[in-house]
Amino acid sequence: MPEKRQLNSKGEMDYDYSNDILFFKSKNREYSRSKEFSNIVLDINKDDFIVGIQIFDASKFLRIPRIALRNVPKWQFQATILDNKIEIRLVFQVVYRNKRIEKNPIIMTETEDNLPNSRLIAVEA
Repeated sequence: MPEKRQLNSKGEMDYDYSNDILFFKSKNREYSRSKEFSNIVLDINKDDFIVGIQIFDASKFLRIPRIALRNVPKWQFQATILDNKIEIRLVFQVVYRNKRIEKNPIIMTETEDNLPNSRLIAVEA
C-alpha cells in the first residue's frame, strides 16, 4: 500500500449566513488551488493536503436550519485521500432551540488529479 502522510492541525470554521456557505479550514495553512465538485469546493495546499472545505447551500445539504449553523460550538474536519478517492468527514454540533444536535456527514468523491495519499485532521482552535 502506498505511504499515507498525515497532518494534524488547529482549525477555523465560519458560516456565511446570507450566502449559506459553511467553511472549515486548517489554521495557518494556505491553499494553492481549489477543486470543485457538486456544491463543495476543496482547498488544496502546495503539499497536496486538503486544507479547507466550503459547502454551498449548506443548510439544505446538511438538512440543518440556517439559524442553527450560526452557532457551532464544537467541530472536527478530516480529509483523506486514498488511491484517488477523497473522503471528507465532518463531526460537529449545532445549537438549535437550546438543544445540541450532532451531525456526522461523510462526503466522498473520486479525483483524477493523482494526489498523493494523505490525511488531514483539523480541530477547533
